[in-house]
Amino acid sequence: MESLSLDQLNQRHALEGHLHFAPGPGGLPIARIANAQAEGALVLQGAHVLHFQPRGQQPVLWASQHSFFAPGRPIRGGIPVCWPWFGAHPTDPGKPGHGFARTSAWEVLGTRTSPEGTLIELGLLPSPATLELWPHPFSLRLRAFFGTQLRVELHIHNSGDQPFSISAALHSYFSVSQASAIAISGLEGGAYLDKVSGAPLRQEGPVRISEETDRVYQDTTAECSIEDPGLGRRICIAKQGSRSTVVWNPWIAKAARLEDFGDQEYRQMVCVETANAPPAQLTLPPGAAHCLQALIRVEPI
Repeated sequence: MESLSLDQLNQRHALEGHLHFAPGPGGLPIARIANAQAEGALVLQGAHVLHFQPRGQQPVLWASQHSFFAPGRPIRGGIPVCWPWFGAHPTDPGKPGHGFARTSAWEVLGTRTSPEGTLIELGLLPSPATLELWPHPFSLRLRAFFGTQLRVELHIHNSGDQPFSISAALHSYFSVSQASAIAISGLEGGAYLDKVSGAPLRQEGPVRISEETDRVYQDTTAECSIEDPGLGRRICIAKQGSRSTVVWNPWIAKAARLEDFGDQEYRQMVCVETANAPPAQLTLPPGAAHCLQALIRVEPI
């Protein structure tokens, strides 16, 4: 994979008045987007969408002030790419949680602008480091489109001659006025695994956050919405290629235990994740492809 300097990236892929590359937090290379519809940012490490803010509105994504921004370290906030496994590795707890895609160096494949917004596409191929963790040929592409809506697509291709099984997520962190005052709709009546208690449960009414919350909603393709009276808005998360939705907030005790998460930051965030999380793993035959897509928009209430 070709490693380019910021100058080289700007020469090849900058879009005057729309997108340029610059040093980001911790010196990590970042693509900054500013167009008529929105502002945004994407960290090249992990193909990690960090910021999205439609014009005239508050930021939609949340990121911790205590996050690590360093080579090979995951970023707490924005939209991490969890792949090729979600959560802990299924057989080896010594391997990195949520896989290696979110800490790998991705290559910029192209950029494009249109009257509707700005697109950036990145790619990831196997390396000796990835093959040591997961011995399969693959090709990943992440396409992020910044317009009045944010569209993020993870394209997965099995480029080998054997099938492989994966779980994955676009692990979206959203900014809210007060986690305890929001309501998440779209999952009513759905079965979920409560990972805090270990119990299989069923959702009654909208999801409300009043304690540590870590839930994998199963067999759902529904659009979800975060109703936020404090900000006078509704964040809508539509999806394709996803059979799971994960809702997460660490609440008080776990926030205090996380070294890359401020003790009080749980109040202003919630994760509503577009996922194929266990038990909704996918098996891709040789040559097969899959696209996991999240489409995020904001409406007034």
